[in-house]
Amino acid sequence: MSAAEHDTPRALWAVADDGRAKVRIGSGPETIRVLTAAIGNRLLPDTYVQDGAPVVVEAVSGAGDPTAGDDDVALPLSASPLRPPLLANLLAEHAYVFLTELDKHGDPTEIEKSPSAAAMAAVLSRRSWPELPVLRRIISTPVLRPDGTLLQTPGYDPATGYLLAGRTHLAPVPERPTPEQVQEARQFLLGTFLRDFPWRTAADRANYLGLLVTPIVRPFTRALSPFAVIDATMPGSGKTILSGCAGMLSGQRVLTWTDSDEELRKAVTTVLADQVGVVVFDNLEEGSVINSAVLARLVTERTWTDRKLGTNAAATMPNDRLWIATGNNLRVGGDMASRSAWVRLDPDCPRPEARSGFTIPNLDTWILDPANQAVVLRHLLVLILDWTAHGAPTSTSVPQMRQFTRWAQHIGGFLEHHGIGSFLANAEAARDLDDDAAEWRAFLLRWHQLHGTKPVTANDLRASAEADSGLDPWQGSFPTSPTGKLPSAKSLGRKLTGQIGRWRGDIVLRSVTDSHTGSRTYWVERQPDTS
Repeated sequence: MSAAEHDTPRALWAVADDGRAKVRIGSGPETIRVLTAAIGNRLLPDTYVQDGAPVVVEAVSGAGDPTAGDDDVALPLSASPLRPPLLANLLAEHAYVFLTELDKHGDPTEIEKSPSAAAMAAVLSRRSWPELPVLRRIISTPVLRPDGTLLQTPGYDPATGYLLAGRTHLAPVPERPTPEQVQEARQFLLGTFLRDFPWRTAADRANYLGLLVTPIVRPFTRALSPFAVIDATMPGSGKTILSGCAGMLSGQRVLTWTDSDEELRKAVTTVLADQVGVVVFDNLEEGSVINSAVLARLVTERTWTDRKLGTNAAATMPNDRLWIATGNNLRVGGDMASRSAWVRLDPDCPRPEARSGFTIPNLDTWILDPANQAVVLRHLLVLILDWTAHGAPTSTSVPQMRQFTRWAQHIGGFLEHHGIGSFLANAEAARDLDDDAAEWRAFLLRWHQLHGTKPVTANDLRASAEADSGLDPWQGSFPTSPTGKLPSAKSLGRKLTGQIGRWRGDIVLRSVTDSHTGSRTYWVERQPDTS
């Protein structure tokens, strides 16, 4: 990007013999005023403001292309906070900063000099930079603006505050694609690129295509998107290719899954400071249960506020990323069940990695080539622009998804417009993958068998779980701690209270508190079978 595109003309500054702008500094206050004006007038190229602080956009050296789908994919540009050392470096490169002093003959002479660290720190301490354009994000993929037009010209876009890093292999896409271009794009994506994946159902393919376009259309839909789970029955089914394709188009950070919510919180805060559009928890342990209060909160909030690591200062960052987990035979628990969209693969063979005869041979390495990524991206953009050219119709037939209904309606409308059905049709089947719900249902069903609808206290209920002569009356369904021990009556009471009125299929927990003793009793009701 040319620095001159957005900079104040250099005519505001005298020019040295080597072409650098001449900046005269003096006493401490004068230096502060001069440097403040210099930054505000964009003497330094590619200067913007983020969260009240000036930043400089720089090319990232050695970022390199990924060698596998599960590599981090860094954007080619980065926004660096303008701190005193960087300011001194850039001033030395782009300006001739000087003091006027008297030489030994008493004549004034110019002496090149770096401003003092104290003066530069004073300049950068302010939080108001109204002259600088606001940089909201650096992106590597064209996106739909809120007005439905496509941001595809590399450089800074004042309408969105986005800075698009250009893709060498991506030619401009027409705002109104021809029917032939639309048919070609649909044929390539469905009949070539996605053809050979062992989708469990048509819904899994539709869901993946919807997730693939989500980062591109998000500024237009302004919708929260659910947590994405790409799951398979066997290793070698293609999960990493699917997640990696999304990440290579929008930038990707690959994280290691942790069951510690504290460590997960730190990882989320760190990765949101990056500019990547996709975050992948890759290759979770087989059979892992995704049950995290941190993730459940993250995917339902538009901003994420947390303490900056190593400081006591809080930072608020937009949560505009696509979050993905991959693994084999994964399950979800807690609130994640209603906040996840599933893509499931089932090759139904003993060695999926040995399959052959693919439409695109060696797809795992084919997608690593930026030219091939541009092919996929161009076809996606053609379908998106054809959808917007027809008014961006939304769907009224998708399942309600609480905070994600707006996302489902827009993505569903995009897919329906192109004749791609079954979007989110696996939502009901995914309920069987809710580990938390399955455990509570088994517990409540056994409770109903043992006690019927008789009210019992938490203390009585716990006592009934004590094994008699080595026999477990609850047949392994009673809630236990992570170490397999029975909870205390108080702990059990808290667990039960959190489940009151929550239906698990056709069964529900009820409770009442005695007004005289303050003690709570519980019982289970089951809907009669009317079939």
